[in-house]
Amino acid sequence: MAARLGHAIKAVLFQVHSIVGLVLALLVSLIALTGAIMSFEDEIVDHLNAGIMQVAPRQTPALMPDELVVRLKAARDLGKVAAVTLSSDPSAAVHVRFARDDRGDRPTSLYVDPYDANVLGSPRGEAFFATVRRLHRWLLIPGDGKGWGRPITGTIALGLIVMLVSGLVLRWPRRAGSVKMWLRPNLGLSGRGLHRSLHTVIGTWVLPIYLTMALTGPSFSFEWYKDGVTWLLARPQVTAAKMPAKPPRAAGRPEPTQPIGFDHAWTTFQREEGGRFSRALLTLPGGPGTVIRIRSWGKDMTLEATRDEFRIDAVTGQLVSAERYADKTFGEKIVAAIYDIHRGAILGWPGKLAFMMAAILMPLFAVTGILLYLSRRRLRRPAQKPLGRLVPGE
Repeated sequence: MAARLGHAIKAVLFQVHSIVGLVLALLVSLIALTGAIMSFEDEIVDHLNAGIMQVAPRQTPALMPDELVVRLKAARDLGKVAAVTLSSDPSAAVHVRFARDDRGDRPTSLYVDPYDANVLGSPRGEAFFATVRRLHRWLLIPGDGKGWGRPITGTIALGLIVMLVSGLVLRWPRRAGSVKMWLRPNLGLSGRGLHRSLHTVIGTWVLPIYLTMALTGPSFSFEWYKDGVTWLLARPQVTAAKMPAKPPRAAGRPEPTQPIGFDHAWTTFQREEGGRFSRALLTLPGGPGTVIRIRSWGKDMTLEATRDEFRIDAVTGQLVSAERYADKTFGEKIVAAIYDIHRGAILGWPGKLAFMMAAILMPLFAVTGILLYLSRRRLRRPAQKPLGRLVPGE
């Protein structure tokens, strides 16, 4: 009885694995390959733009961000500045990013001399990686993160989890303790046998990486999934009182009649942090409001997750909130590191390399899976009766 039940469960899982795999094969491969391209994006962009990211240090103090923006706009007819990245390194250029225009297009960013606001150049590779990122996250579907692409890629990630779990159950050998059975492909086979060996054994090699990618991916697509991960790993009070994206305005304060600037927030941030930060990203509010978000990284911090986040009123310079990485619990640090875990950066460059190679292998499973499906179809095709054509009326 137990054996029959086991066979029935495996039959159902086999059908689920096959159907989900056929439906998602192309899209999963596309998402994996674009992710592989972005694995070393930071290193590639830094190498391509090394000549415009550094300046000669000078004795004169660097410009305050508002003065830098004013001089930049006076020299060029540019769009609205949305964010600036400043550094404690006197030889680092300022990175200026712009808001989207009326057509929804975002002008290319610029590297600017922090001492005189001269434009050093636009970063090479920025447009290419921006397109690859939109393809990876939203499949280039209009609306980007606010369109249908976001839930579609999240659903694909959930489907990948189903394929991985069902594939592991179907793959489970009778001699589960045999390393050879798990990890050694039989390259002496040909045709269907070789396809099956490659599909199952290499799939076992990369299963932990694919499962990590699939489990972290939906956090970027579904708020309910992200909230569930936060509830599971973080303190209950953190889940109940997450930092709002746009803190409420003080009662009775009118909207500013002129565009707000960076200076007051930058001065407050420097007073709070002193010389502990390496670089800081200052982002203006996207809509009404006067609160600037500042994300900063320490001098020994290289991961995206290891950042402190401040919200400062641009009019008064008052610190609204501060969220420091060092104060987070272990679970909160895991939640903050979802992006670094998703791309393997949590393990340094060897982790990113391993995740990149696993992503490159994804089309192999799509191809071998389709070949196995087609070969099963041929095997199940009923044999034709050659004499049947000789009987009239049949």
